[in-house]
Amino acid sequence: MKAAVVRAAGQTPVYGDFAEPEPAAGEIRVAVAAAALSPLARSRASGGHYSVAGGGFPAVAGVDGVGRRDDGRRVYFLLPRPPFGAMAERTVVAAAHCAPIPDGLDDMTAAAIANPGMSSWAALKERAKLKAGETVLINGATGAAGHLAMQAARHFGAGKVIATGRNLEALARLDADATIALSDDWAALDDAFCRQFAAGIDVVVDYLWGRSAERMLAAASKASPVDRPLRFVQVGNASGPNVTLPGAVLRSKPIALIGSGLGSVPTDRLIADIGELLAAAAGRFTIAARAVPLAEVERAWGEAGDARLVFTVGA
Repeated sequence: MKAAVVRAAGQTPVYGDFAEPEPAAGEIRVAVAAAALSPLARSRASGGHYSVAGGGFPAVAGVDGVGRRDDGRRVYFLLPRPPFGAMAERTVVAAAHCAPIPDGLDDMTAAAIANPGMSSWAALKERAKLKAGETVLINGATGAAGHLAMQAARHFGAGKVIATGRNLEALARLDADATIALSDDWAALDDAFCRQFAAGIDVVVDYLWGRSAERMLAAASKASPVDRPLRFVQVGNASGPNVTLPGAVLRSKPIALIGSGLGSVPTDRLIADIGELLAAAAGRFTIAARAVPLAEVERAWGEAGDARLVFTVGA
């Protein structure tokens, strides 16, 4: 069969032949229709993501996708059995790692929404346990995952949604109750953060980490009301893998640091969450996505842009 094959860790996938997958006990075979190029897919293909264990190369790229089971049912699937991946004509995956796709959601949109939507859905529901009426700040709201996090927060009944980002044009287009432009003017940024935390924030969903997270946590420790605990949910590290965090920040105010990602939420819960997300997304959630034939994977792999790349099979 044809697939996006990673020959060695860190190499760009190439379109080529790969062995046909045969399902083992408890697995199903999926004829893949679409698979999105997510940061997780890139990181696992590089061999550097924390969720990679064993495995080895050559392997097929892609961690999730949309397709049809042998019985014809359309499903979303997560984490195919290595060395098989999502970016192939066919793959094999544990039956428990699949969720149905509603009729009102097309393959490309489902593939584009599932991974970034999963991160926000799990962060808000499983980790932050968001309650209706609470105030949510999305750090890095102009990216695909951050934009979906805003939509998910509204879905769960957030009373106020605050967005941060560096792209001022994209920030202005968001359906946010308040925005904070991220810049290197640290004094101005500290002041903006302090004003928002003084007004009260219950949950932060952080896709950036790095300096903005450092300044945000410091501002929360200074300005947050002592009777309003903050749940800071760390999801991504687009701005850097590390922060410098004085211990006093966590002692001075009721701040809970929580991680959300593969490993912090049981897989069965993630699959259930994705099923809920896809049902909620049909006709209501939006994401910028662009279809690319799988045969063009080598050319398109390194492309950047606001739209989520979705590799289509047989297109």
